[in-house]
Amino acid sequence: MAITSRLKTTKAKSTNNQELIKIAAIQMASGPSVAANLSEAERLIEVAANQGAKLVVLPEYFAIMGMKETDKVAVREQEGKGPIQDFLSKIAKDHGIWLIGGSVPMVSNFPNKVRNSCLVYDDKGKQVARYDKIHLFGLDLGNEHYHEENTIESGNDIQVVDTPFGKIGLSICYDLRFPELYRAMGEVNIIVIPAAFTETTGKAHWETLVRARAIENLSYVIAAAQGGYHLSGRETHGNSMIIDPWGVILDRLPRGSGVVIATMNPQYQASLRKSLPALKHRTIKVVS
Repeated sequence: MAITSRLKTTKAKSTNNQELIKIAAIQMASGPSVAANLSEAERLIEVAANQGAKLVVLPEYFAIMGMKETDKVAVREQEGKGPIQDFLSKIAKDHGIWLIGGSVPMVSNFPNKVRNSCLVYDDKGKQVARYDKIHLFGLDLGNEHYHEENTIESGNDIQVVDTPFGKIGLSICYDLRFPELYRAMGEVNIIVIPAAFTETTGKAHWETLVRARAIENLSYVIAAAQGGYHLSGRETHGNSMIIDPWGVILDRLPRGSGVVIATMNPQYQASLRKSLPALKHRTIKVVS
């Protein structure tokens, strides 16, 4: 997709809070039952909240990893209503946290497709931002074949949301391979990358790409992944991690369900950007 995408910055309640902030990524191995997946997500979010996390990110397809790719179309939701959105709103409000629903299948312009949407809820349970996945995964490698364009309608808009933790840039999974997307976000404090990377591509590239996005943008990265074997036979790479702006892995979980948690230090990030002002040294600008 050509860089003609529009940058949209969502204004939410924002502060210049320089205190240390606990941030968390949830890792799951979701199955075809939405109810079962939401129950597992609730359990893990509670673990993160009890450890003091104020910002929690769920993985891509946290609510459904179906037996076939079309299963997500059957449970797609209209904007503002549906059991998955109701769940995210309620859990964010109940725990008083900012909650990012890695991706939710939303209604598209086509009856046989969804928008793969990352939804952001504030600590009052209000949806404050939505990003529809721009880059759609395609792979034909050995016995593995994935063609997301068959069931997903791509989005067009780059999304950045102002939060009490700074500016957060939203992306999903395959977007990770396109650094121009993150450059077009401007100077963000946190990048979120909910994902369901395959084991094949994840083993080869996941950590390298996630750390690269942190380093080149001098940004914290919260990469919440699917990790394990799914009933459909698919295997996802896991290795959910939180990376600091210097590229250091603060916490990670190789496989299975669980919580990755770390402390974000805004003053440390600001000092790095002052000492190494690479973002201000850019001479090639992305035209949007």
